[in-house]
Amino acid sequence: MRVTSRAFCCAVSGVFGLIACSAGAFAQQLDTFRLAIGGFGLWAAEAPRLGQQAGIFKKHGINVEYYATAGAGESLQAVISGSADLSIAVGTTGVMGAFAKGAPVRIIGSNFTGASDLYWYARADSPIKTLKDGTEKNVLGFSSNGSSSNTIAVALVEETGAKMKLLASGDQAATLTQVMSGQIDLGWAAPPFGLKEISEGKIRIVATGNDAPSLRDQTVRVDIASVKVLTERKDALVRYVKAYRETLEWMYADPKAIEMWAANIGVPVEFARKAAFDFQPKAARDFDVITGLDKLMEGAVRQKFLTAPLTKEQLSTLIQVVK
Repeated sequence: MRVTSRAFCCAVSGVFGLIACSAGAFAQQLDTFRLAIGGFGLWAAEAPRLGQQAGIFKKHGINVEYYATAGAGESLQAVISGSADLSIAVGTTGVMGAFAKGAPVRIIGSNFTGASDLYWYARADSPIKTLKDGTEKNVLGFSSNGSSSNTIAVALVEETGAKMKLLASGDQAATLTQVMSGQIDLGWAAPPFGLKEISEGKIRIVATGNDAPSLRDQTVRVDIASVKVLTERKDALVRYVKAYRETLEWMYADPKAIEMWAANIGVPVEFARKAAFDFQPKAARDFDVITGLDKLMEGAVRQKFLTAPLTKEQLSTLIQVVK
């Protein structure tokens, strides 16, 4: 199943009036959205921060206030509770499950299709070379329940025949600590996190999300808004999405975007460039196209996020890609 999809001016006279306008009135006209971001710092979740820094959102009359959460599950709850207006890079199955239970959330666009941007790694001295090497005694981590890493971890284990147990291990830093200390055997990460440790020979990649064939054409993460925002602030939301799309185009076209991202997260530019273009290609970031819904719902039922697949009518209500 596939779903596709002000200027502001101050009329004042005199030089002093224009100065006052630019200093105060314009800032007051910006519409502000508060974003909860579970994968804060990841390339796939960096558009709001980079777009804000580059002045793209301001050009469209939008101000973005963003804050990090412990994972996509927490971000989803923030939108449900109203403490955040929007979130990006939230696991699709988690959103479906919340919607089925009556949560006032809607999908406004795709964040990432496929699973090439997540990988699972082991310590360099681990005997686990492939997922099939794992046994019931081994543990494979993911970030949080309902996250895209949760969905991908389940698919990897099921589709490769691995026997490992799954465990919510938290964010990337916490997961790395658990891997290095031997608490878990395989950790999850999204580059550039871990590239330094890989280059130093401390860890090695065992699998990527695309090693689960069923995930290669599935939109595993989406961007969401509360129903309140979608219904009461539609004009501002349309401008936010317009700025978001423009930011995505700029991120893949202008080398300055990579440089800014590298500075934001404190990694060498070459690591940032490899993470963005090798693991997270532009084709996977099409905001307007959400694919693989049937398979996603099958997985959501298996993971007990859904008791049954959503109907066409439910999907048309849940998915409202903002044009």
